[in-house]
Amino acid sequence: MLLLDVPFLPDPRYVQFLGEFQASLHSVHFSLYLDDIPDGRHRTGLQPTIAELAEALAQLPAPKKYALLNSRFHHPSLYSDKEGLHRIITGLDTLLTAGTLHGITIVDFYLLQALSDASPQVCAQLEAVPGVNCMLDSFAKIQATLNAIGNTGFKPPTKLNLDRSLNRDPAALKSISQACRQHYPQVKLTLLANEGCLDRCPFKLSHDAQIAFANTVTMHNQTHSLNRELGCIRELTAQPAELFKSPFIRPEDLHRYEGMVEVIKLCGRTLGPGFLQRVVRGYAERSYAGNLLDLMDTMEWLAKRLYVANEELPGDFWSRLTGCDKNCQVCLYCRELLEKRGRPLAFRIDDLRQGKIGECP
Repeated sequence: MLLLDVPFLPDPRYVQFLGEFQASLHSVHFSLYLDDIPDGRHRTGLQPTIAELAEALAQLPAPKKYALLNSRFHHPSLYSDKEGLHRIITGLDTLLTAGTLHGITIVDFYLLQALSDASPQVCAQLEAVPGVNCMLDSFAKIQATLNAIGNTGFKPPTKLNLDRSLNRDPAALKSISQACRQHYPQVKLTLLANEGCLDRCPFKLSHDAQIAFANTVTMHNQTHSLNRELGCIRELTAQPAELFKSPFIRPEDLHRYEGMVEVIKLCGRTLGPGFLQRVVRGYAERSYAGNLLDLMDTMEWLAKRLYVANEELPGDFWSRLTGCDKNCQVCLYCRELLEKRGRPLAFRIDDLRQGKIGECP
């Protein structure tokens, strides 16, 4: 049975909601909310203390718990900043002592080694899990990454986040899965289901770097405007049928990955608990009736403009898209599908009087 790895927010109603779905959860992942230590997302107004975070996490005893230290890069001074590293280690140790931490999710291996050197005792108790933005799309890359982790004082990971491109390449996924079963039988494989980014997005590395840069120098995050003017938003606005090429996995198609992976990762923590409740429920129940785009993290902007009836997508959707040769000049499948199952939405202004968009009603 596939289990879920879901974002955790220390919101009381969301924590209560997750408590009802613990049987479906393998793990939760969360920000440490440290002012000067970024993770892979832009900062939000939420700033709980580590003690408050530990208290909220303790309400979910079943799933494993992973802190996100997954920024693409950090300011070089951090790697030798004893005070900055100590702040991270103290936060991790507090969660460890509370029994609410199993590991960290990492992308910057300079930081991984710096933390290992700073506190071998704490790090020896924690798994180092390579983040999805390590883009593990081959067994050779998996081997190299696990070897690098083995050179630090961290525990090896018990799960691996595979690259999202494998969602639509079942042959490659099967090959990687078989190799991992042979060489790393204790490791569970994970696929990210609902990112909604472009297929093998050419903007991805720069996008992640822009977020890291904004967080590192505490400047305004301009990635949305950049994507609107120069990147993926501009591309999807001009060619909305391209959305079907995004390597997302619908809730109804999860069963197709049974036997190749064990965990399905969900994202969207910056969109709030309301969004996350909808997504977690849909994937836990393996069915969603509504706008497909309302499940997608990075297509939140498009969901306000376009409605794609998820429950009306054809039975051959998965097989057609995973068998696609991406020769869109001669294939009309996605364009015809959008014409049949999609409709534009009228412009509306969100009502902010009752609270922030994305919060629970």
